[in-house]
This record gives sequence, structure tokens and C-alpha cells, in this order.
Amino acid sequence: MSHKTASFAAGCFWGVEARFREVEGVVDAAVGYMGGHVDNVNYKQVCTGDTGHAETVQLTYDDEVLSYEQLLDEFFSLHNPTTLNRQGPDFGSQYRSAIFWHDEEQHDLAQKKIAEVDASGRWPNPVVTRVSPAQTFWRAEEYHQRYLEKNGGGFCHVS
Repeated sequence: MSHKTASFAAGCFWGVEARFREVEGVVDAAVGYMGGHVDNVNYKQVCTGDTGHAETVQLTYDDEVLSYEQLLDEFFSLHNPTTLNRQGPDFGSQYRSAIFWHDEEQHDLAQKKIAEVDASGRWPNPVVTRVSPAQTFWRAEEYHQRYLEKNGGGFCHVS
């Protein structure tokens, strides 16, 4: 088994984590924060919008079962990648659409997928998803992990 890491931000991380956990080949998913300039950041700090972090889901996946391209397909199917700093009722830079790449292949595949999504005509506006190198992933507080699984509730993402 060959495990790799992928990191995505697509609005509120609860729904993103829950959706990715349903994908065959995803070995683990954790919610946290990435892309900012504050170390050891916490939820209260991220909610201010001042840290630069996005609510992020970091995946461990078996690349013998699931390709990065398939993860990108799932990512683009679960949120609106054309709304800047907003998903559903949530707004602010912490809810931005972002792909944090871990190697050059992920970077190149992400750029290619964005071009495909733009060309598809699915959305009336262009994709605003940021593609950035992965930084330190700050794991969110334990009560955020598997939140919807533990507490119930629906998704605020595209179904």
C-alpha cells in the first residue's frame, strides 16, 4: 500500500471531511488550518480572518486505489469553486477554495483540472481556487474532527 497526502480547502471543513471520508481509497482525513502566517493557530484565531489560514482537510490516501485526479474530481464536485472567500452561508478568507500541493505532480494536475473545469462551462464564472504549496498543517481542535459524524447535521456544500 502506498500512502500519499493531499490537502484541500472548500469552505467549512466539517462537510468537506465527511464527503472525503466516503471516498474509497481515503485512508484518513483530518480537519485543520493551512495557508496562514500564525503558528499553532486555533479555531478562534482563524475565525477572525486575520491569520490568513483556510479551513483545510488533509487526506491520507492509498494511491493504488485512488488517484490524485479522482481526488480533484471530488473536490470540484463538492463546492462552488467560483465564489471568492465564500461557500454557502460561510464567508471570509478562511472559507476560500484552495488546493495545497505536496509535490510538483499535484501542482501540475491541479492547474490542469482548473483549466478543465473552466472550459467545461459548468459554472458561469471562472474558477477562483488558489493553488499553493502546502505549508504546516495545524490540526484543528479535537471537537472539530469528525464533527458531523459525532453531531449529525447536513452539508453546506454542493450535493
